[in-house]
Amino acid sequence: MKIKSLETFSNEFVGFVRVTAQDGSTGWGQMSTYNADITAQIFHRQIAPWALGKDADDIDGLVDLIVEREHKFPGSYLRRALAGLDTALWDLKGKLEEKPVCALIGGQPGWRRAYASSMRRDIQPQEEAERFLSLHDEFGFDAFKFRIASECGHDVDEWPGRTEAIVPTVRKALGEDVALLVDANSGYSAPKAIEIGHLLEDNNVCHFEEPCPYWDLDQTKQVTDALTLDVTGGEQDCDLSTWRRLIAMRAVNVAQPDICYMGGLARTLRVAKMAADAGLVCTPHSANLSMITVFTMHLLKAIPNAGPYLEYSIEGSDYYPWQRNLFVNDPFAIAEGGVTVPDAPGWGVEINPHWLDGAHHQISALD
Repeated sequence: MKIKSLETFSNEFVGFVRVTAQDGSTGWGQMSTYNADITAQIFHRQIAPWALGKDADDIDGLVDLIVEREHKFPGSYLRRALAGLDTALWDLKGKLEEKPVCALIGGQPGWRRAYASSMRRDIQPQEEAERFLSLHDEFGFDAFKFRIASECGHDVDEWPGRTEAIVPTVRKALGEDVALLVDANSGYSAPKAIEIGHLLEDNNVCHFEEPCPYWDLDQTKQVTDALTLDVTGGEQDCDLSTWRRLIAMRAVNVAQPDICYMGGLARTLRVAKMAADAGLVCTPHSANLSMITVFTMHLLKAIPNAGPYLEYSIEGSDYYPWQRNLFVNDPFAIAEGGVTVPDAPGWGVEINPHWLDGAHHQISALD
């Protein structure tokens, strides 16, 4: 079945994609968040012209074709736009076959454990510990991730002593039965990351994310080799050759691709398989409550090397106001510290028509 038209509905933060096949059937996907209005321009300039008229069922072949045709643009924006096409085609395929996407890729819908992921560095250690306790009591979360260092901080903390304070504070408040994860967002040199890593080990933290500048794999590997806890990373990497190198050199213990940064589900499945073949766990990055978390829910119910939890952002519309009213249904309801992938065809979500009415609409179509 051929692709007849491709539409984007975007604002500065979010960009949804609707694919329509020649028989009128449709599927919905999403480009990566942030600067989505710019990404939509790239979508119609560099993605849609190669996709229109092509076989909607050949997702792998089509994403490879576009990457090759646009080989002079190997960076992030092209992949962020490509994700919109890929994910819309998976939704279309699921609806045509009357299966959830997770079933299309070898999984089954159902419940998945999640970790509550804090995005904040502007929060005092005790305040962070108290909101984690509240989430533990109300929703049953038994795993939490919080921020340390300063983003790309060159060994400078958000304020002096914050990391050294928040790690033991959260551990003491939550007790030893709760899993703790931290994210440094490229904050440290290798020597400093190793020093902080020993503090994390002393407090039974199990996951040390992006300790060094993510583009410096050699520094990250130094940290991985020096510590016993899991060093994790890869969310920023959208190039498959970088992933091959990262995995081959064992720069991390846990692979964290982001489906929307990678260019969609098809390419992310390749990264997950690379990791599986190397004996590595895959715990994808999904840092907000747009469709990226929906995509990741389906992926984690299908891959054999899925990590023990889904990343679930706890920042609501007060912190991310652009998340308001994206969906008719709530795909993110938490029960017993986890989420449930529905058995509805495709991704199983319905985008709010009122949100779409307020978005900037563009269409590329066959003549």
